[in-house]
Amino acid sequence: MGSFILKGILIGLIFGVPAGAVGAMTVQRTLNYGMKAGLLTGLGSSVADCLYACIGVFGLTLISDFLFQHQNIINFVGGCLILGMGIRMLQAKASELENIPDSVRGIKLFISSFAIGVTNPTAILTFLFAFSWFSIDGQSGLAEGIGLVAGVFLGTFCWWSVISGTVIMLEKKAKNNRLPIMKTVFGIILVLFGAVVLYRNVLN
Repeated sequence: MGSFILKGILIGLIFGVPAGAVGAMTVQRTLNYGMKAGLLTGLGSSVADCLYACIGVFGLTLISDFLFQHQNIINFVGGCLILGMGIRMLQAKASELENIPDSVRGIKLFISSFAIGVTNPTAILTFLFAFSWFSIDGQSGLAEGIGLVAGVFLGTFCWWSVISGTVIMLEKKAKNNRLPIMKTVFGIILVLFGAVVLYRNVLN
């Protein structure tokens, strides 16, 4: 089981490198609200990745077939979410979340990133490719499968932790007058991600 956990960690790290929309969200939220907000954003994405890793490792073809059949609709919803969050980030001010209880704030940050992560059915294909690369088939035992999924979670969450920590370090070194510009840039990046997803969905 230990080898499966290690393989899962490696897969999670590799899968997490192309950060995409969640990466932009993590950076922007870390800049706005601190490292805890960045970690909660990454946590939502890691949980979504674990769900797709479960589908891949346990060979849940019924679920994967359903997701692929409705892929365009799911991607459209995901694109709208990304675009809406990007626009809201550009308009939001850090003070908007200050009066919200920590538990409610954390839930909102988690659910929003989870929603974006789970509206990407092609993640299943990425995991299937990664599993085949590491010679893991869909007939793994329960213990090995759980170990693999746990490793994927650890790997992806380590990546988000590194991103949040790096942002905090750079924020301390950056000049205060540059921070609003950086926040705006990552908000624009998120809007562009959403627009690209919707455009590709229309083409399909």
